[in-house]
Amino acid sequence: MTTQTPLTRAGAERLRAELDRLKKKERPAVIEAIAEARAHGDLKENAEYHAAREQQGFIEGRIQELEAGLSNSRIIDVAELNPGSKVVFGATVTLLEEVDDAEEVTWQIVGDLEADASQYRLAISAPLARALIGKEEGDVVDFEAPNGRRTYEIVEVRYES
Repeated sequence: MTTQTPLTRAGAERLRAELDRLKKKERPAVIEAIAEARAHGDLKENAEYHAAREQQGFIEGRIQELEAGLSNSRIIDVAELNPGSKVVFGATVTLLEEVDDAEEVTWQIVGDLEADASQYRLAISAPLARALIGKEEGDVVDFEAPNGRRTYEIVEVRYES
């Protein structure tokens, strides 16, 4: 039996939209670019052809990753969760780092496939997320990050879609 991986409803929608874009726009565009580059003749010295083939490999790999991830996922509607101030999958957590000029940072704990640091979506498997799970507002979390020991205070926990 395969284990299902958790995904937020919003994350699943974003991933389905990405899959749709890859299949309907990017895949046909790269196929056209390969055909156009092939028409230029000698493929050994054809940089456009090789670049397009490499791009095609990336697109096909991402399509496979998304299809597998979505087919093996369990969609969790974060808005329906009500664990109070306890941190569980899907929580949006505001943290205050325990240093002199501390700034608040807010992360949402999401499935590995939908994680995106630039959007402050933290993978459930990340060290910080693992340290936060089960904690509550006001708790202090100490964990080993890749760049050394870090300490955060949990300022707020909320659940929104």
